[in-house]
Amino acid sequence: MSRKVERLTLDNLAQLPGGCSACVAWEFAPVRRRQIRGHEVEEKAAWVSTMLRDWGSVGRVVVVDGTPVGHLSWAPATFLPGGDAFATAPVSSDAVLLGCGYVDPDYRGRGYGRLLVQSMAKDVIKHGGIGAVETFGALRPSAEVCVLPAEFLLRVGFRTHRAHPEYPRMRMDLRTTVTWREEFETAAERLLGVVRPALNPAPEPNPRVSPREVSE
Repeated sequence: MSRKVERLTLDNLAQLPGGCSACVAWEFAPVRRRQIRGHEVEEKAAWVSTMLRDWGSVGRVVVVDGTPVGHLSWAPATFLPGGDAFATAPVSSDAVLLGCGYVDPDYRGRGYGRLLVQSMAKDVIKHGGIGAVETFGALRPSAEVCVLPAEFLLRVGFRTHRAHPEYPRMRMDLRTTVTWREEFETAAERLLGVVRPALNPAPEPNPRVSPREVSE
């Protein structure tokens, strides 16, 4: 089985599972969404194109045997005005906003969601000048709403930053993620089937040399 994580681009946008290529709940405010009804696919593609040109990477996609099976997308909150509708908005000034995320039901429970979150955190850290990732978690998840379950967010490193009975604001402090960069690499290699050779393999002991001679 071939598995890899790719950047979200116009080439793989149309293949996203769960109808996400036509979902603009995060990218546009309610008034704008009504104006573009029937043209969501084109408008989302234009949004991704603009972000890639003006800001940089705004998503990751997990691809299994050539087929995208899950993804996450994020951006500075000003470019995801759909987040303003939540009672616990706005996000903190030092954070980017994690918007939609989805993993095909047939591929859940295999660590792909965690891998996507860790890949996102690594990318945002490299971007520089960003202290955290925030989003709104759903305490009662629904397929009708493009909001990640709070339970999932808690499992992958987020904490409740502002409580709410339905959609608390969740935060992942990127300063703490530095400590699990090695964990990310290990998880990625395990999932993607990559094994790295040791950089400095230990020499085989010489049976003719005693331990005392080695220490001396």
